[in-house]
Amino acid sequence: MTRYADPLPPGGVPGEIFPKAGDIELNEGAERLTLLVTNTGDRPIQVGSHYHFAETNPALKFDRDRALGWRLDVPSGGALRFEPGQEREITLVPFRGARRAIGFRGDVMGEID
Repeated sequence: MTRYADPLPPGGVPGEIFPKAGDIELNEGAERLTLLVTNTGDRPIQVGSHYHFAETNPALKFDRDRALGWRLDVPSGGALRFEPGQEREITLVPFRGARRAIGFRGDVMGEID
């Protein structure tokens, strides 16, 4: 008997991952919103995958009202970096679940809808 409920199988590697065959589509079926964003600041700005995009750094210029309740359409844990003066088109997906924004910059602090 071991201390662990699921011992490592013979020949197994600790932390080994067994991915399913085929492709995984991120945010499958989610509505998408495309916005043009410009970094008007003098420093790079990085935005993480699950950050409420409407509450990002004020130096990022875009339609914040349209971005209310949306986040970047990038893999979990990923981010986009905006260099000073850079203008780029981004894609957002809606927050799911309870659709509450607590924290971030404190602009919403409750229900999004």
